[in-house]
Amino acid sequence: MPYVDGFVLAVPKANLDAYKAMATLAAEVWMDHGALTYVECVGEDVPIGELTSFPRAVQATEDEVVIFSWITYESRASRDAVLAKVMADPRMDHDPAKTPFDGKRMIFGGFDSIIVR
Repeated sequence: MPYVDGFVLAVPKANLDAYKAMATLAAEVWMDHGALTYVECVGEDVPIGELTSFPRAVQATEDEVVIFSWITYESRASRDAVLAKVMADPRMDHDPAKTPFDGKRMIFGGFDSIIVR
């Protein structure tokens, strides 16, 4: 069963094109180093819930959109190896000042798959 890294974050609408450019490069880098899939989605129907919701989870403001993304790998060991290669890849710019979103509000984590169809 694949291992999955999942992400939820808020991107200012004014930075969406810059985010798409960054994500396009990231997809190329991750796939080059062995990821099975790389998916980026922009929120289209993500209502603000009374207690919990995607927008509340990342403290999205009215001028931001929610991004939901995931990357799949063969296994946790494969994820760890791919991630090490990605972090060392010169195409990746790790300067937080150049990131088109607030990384402090990003939610992320690694998951074991239990059902894949």
